[in-house]
Amino acid sequence: MLCGLSLLVAAGFWWQGVVAVGFYTLLELVALGVALLIVARHAGDRELIMLCDRELTVEQRFGSSVEHSRFRAEWVRVEPLADDGSLVELSGEGRSVRVGRHVRPELRVALAQELRRALRLARAASEQVVDHELKT
Repeated sequence: MLCGLSLLVAAGFWWQGVVAVGFYTLLELVALGVALLIVARHAGDRELIMLCDRELTVEQRFGSSVEHSRFRAEWVRVEPLADDGSLVELSGEGRSVRVGRHVRPELRVALAQELRRALRLARAASEQVVDHELKT
């Protein structure tokens, strides 16, 4: 609709003899198209953190690239890089990944706390399973 309105205005000026408006309108529409392509490319950006069966999986999508990281829940350490709302670092087994890019900075501390709580529960559950296996 925006492009149609710009073209309509440009056609009106073109009809009146002001040819230069058509070229500027074309330049404007190309710039708008490039901007919309950039936005569309990053519309699906996300971070997905899953904790299943004593394994923490992090999937990060940025544009067309996808990165997967897997950690054993027993070995994951969760640390905010600083108290100023910076990204949360998950590390373990010699690897690390930073998460929280799509979370407001003031909520990243809460994200780190929630991850710690979930990992603690997973560790406790795995200890109970191991304890049960040892008794039987």
